[in-house]
Amino acid sequence: MKPRVMSLVVFTAIVGMVCAPVDVNPILGAASILAIAVGAGGAGALNMWWDSDIDGIMKRTKGRPVPAGLVPREEALAMGLVMSVLSVVTLVLSANLVAAGLLAFTIFFYAVVYSMWLKRSTPQNIVIGGLAGALPPAVAWAAATGGLTLDPILLVAIIFVWTPPHFWALALYKAQDYASAGVPMMPNVAGAQSTRQQIFAYSMVLAPLGFTPVLTGLGGTIYAIVSVLAGAMFVLLAARVVRSFAGDTDGRGEGKALYEGGVDNRPARDLFAFSLLYLTLLFATLLIEHGFGLHFAIPGLTK
Repeated sequence: MKPRVMSLVVFTAIVGMVCAPVDVNPILGAASILAIAVGAGGAGALNMWWDSDIDGIMKRTKGRPVPAGLVPREEALAMGLVMSVLSVVTLVLSANLVAAGLLAFTIFFYAVVYSMWLKRSTPQNIVIGGLAGALPPAVAWAAATGGLTLDPILLVAIIFVWTPPHFWALALYKAQDYASAGVPMMPNVAGAQSTRQQIFAYSMVLAPLGFTPVLTGLGGTIYAIVSVLAGAMFVLLAARVVRSFAGDTDGRGEGKALYEGGVDNRPARDLFAFSLLYLTLLFATLLIEHGFGLHFAIPGLTK
């Protein structure tokens, strides 16, 4: 069920529901969040069923239950299908058809469009496939309100643009792992230098995008400060990556690295680690502002 991935899904969904401008019945709200979590787990199980062949090749994933032989493939498939259907039905009952439809689309997009098609066919797999991981706050917002506005779309956009630099930073120092499994990640197809440049380009878009909730009034004063500081740090770390030789094994061979032992990949590792903190900071700040009555709009800046 990929619990670490699911935890991020659940967290962003909770933020989407708390930020929605309505009072949500706590029982129905909890049921809706549970449905989103179960849907994410079901999609993860379907992904593990489909990817069990390449998961067994990659060092990072060979310990997963299916390739490790702990769970038969057919049981992973059955579990994924049952959980996916139950999650959508539960969201219909606890919320509405709009939210349930969005959840069904999210599961389909991750399990079929991303896992079965994009992941093995294009280096843009993470870019396009990232939509599945970006949608949970919109699903939760729709569960609370019955529809969508600009605010949840901005939350989706932030996660969507965050996904490529986050995963490509990891791929820079895990390129051989992906290459051995035949997964066309960007460093393996376009090269490390192009990947580093694209990471920086996405980061330059992400930093101002992370501030946009302030302009709609979704984010308050605290969020404005956090988003500016965190965005600046993200760009700074991305600039270190683009100036480095992270993922460039030829750079080590020519003596360009300052240290031995692959330390030239440290900028990519640093960015990957901070990217998790970045998204957590932004969404946690929104949760604190709206959940604890600390949302104070900036006069003259919001709509």
